[in-house]
Amino acid sequence: MDSTQRFSTRVEAYVKYRPGYPAAMLDFLADELAMVPEAQVADIGAGTGILTTLLAPRVARVWAVEPNDEMRGAARRLLADMGNIGWSHGSAEATGLPTGSVDLITVAQAFHWFDRAAFRQECQRLLRPGGRVALIWNDRLTNTDFLKAYEEGLHAYSGDYEEVNHRNLGEHDFRAFFEGEYRLDRFENRQLFDLDGVLGRLNSSSYAPAVGTPAHEQMTALIRREFGRHAVNDRISFNYCTLVYSGRVSA
Repeated sequence: MDSTQRFSTRVEAYVKYRPGYPAAMLDFLADELAMVPEAQVADIGAGTGILTTLLAPRVARVWAVEPNDEMRGAARRLLADMGNIGWSHGSAEATGLPTGSVDLITVAQAFHWFDRAAFRQECQRLLRPGGRVALIWNDRLTNTDFLKAYEEGLHAYSGDYEEVNHRNLGEHDFRAFFEGEYRLDRFENRQLFDLDGVLGRLNSSSYAPAVGTPAHEQMTALIRREFGRHAVNDRISFNYCTLVYSGRVSA
């Protein structure tokens, strides 16, 4: 499947159940990566605007680039009241944005889908002198019994979970993308879900088994069983380490 279309049928769940990003991470972008009030930012692979909506109040303008029509349409509806967001249906490799137009490029939950060499060239074209790139993931932890069982279920019942996992990227990939030097910063993040929320969180993922299939029924049964065992006050915590890989990509 074309990676830009993997989420077309999951937009509603994506909007409702995907995690946001911690304030400490946004402060880091401001303090360390020059995301100052006058900055122009390109949010590449913006999806439904989860990061875009957090960037916009802090900068002069955000250019949200998202090739998936359904996701971009949802973002435009949700963020219609924010007047400093521009929209592009371009791709990571061909954004359609002007040369030398941005101070910072952000990518949340999407870099692992890109043609990395072509995206690097596009970053070099877009960035002003001194500009940076920040590659961001909410990395779901397995530090509770429920989250361990959830992870095991994905390995058992999701056909391509291991193939599309962002954890397949290693240090050599980041060194190749940046100029050999980059920094990695970590921030705590979490979501609290009731049972419906956990099921929605599952269905927001591109690798989740399709609804109605035996694999989906098995994964759902696992979630219900483990939720019953481990929920506290009818809630389960999804714990994340928000990872930010940042650096320069000058030509």
